Amino acid sequence: MKVNKQRFWVDALTRSIENAVTGDRFQTEVSLLSSKEAKGISKKTGWVFNWKQEMKFPEREVYKLTILNNQTIIQGLISLEAKADHMFMHLLESAAFNQGKNKVYKGVAGNLVAFACKVSVQRGFEGNIAFLSKSKLVSHYENTLGARLFKDNLMFIETSAAQKLLERYFPNTHP
Repeated sequence: MKVNKQRFWVDALTRSIENAVTGDRFQTEVSLLSSKEAKGISKKTGWVFNWKQEMKFPEREVYKLTILNNQTIIQGLISLEAKADHMFMHLLESAAFNQGKNKVYKGVAGNLVAFACKVSVQRGFEGNIAFLSKSKLVSHYENTLGARLFKDNLMFIETSAAQKLLERYFPNTHP
């Protein structure tokens, strides 16, 4: 089985997602991606990862980030798996229109990582999450997310760093 190393870019830690031009903020919601929705997610529609394949792993849950009251436009996707004492992020991807210098919204990746921390808290893992990183992004994740390098390319976000993300993205729901 191919192991994916994360290569998402945290462009900004916002309070939700933010229009890159106007600075307007939009509240978001995260929900499970349905099989029907996954059919429209492909390389042809600008997605890099094979999300239909990702949904075939029964131990993984694939979530979509959307703007509140607009679930038809997916802003980003994340794949999570509960391990013995943490959540593992297999994949994270912002929609193509939220990448690069002409992106529509900032804060998508940060929002999804904060959601992973939230799930970790809900499952009794105290916000702890882990993921594999591309080597060149290790310091970026350390600086933006408070992640730490465990060994090789395995990174983790522990409770105190997770709490900071939860306070920013989910101020009314964290313990």
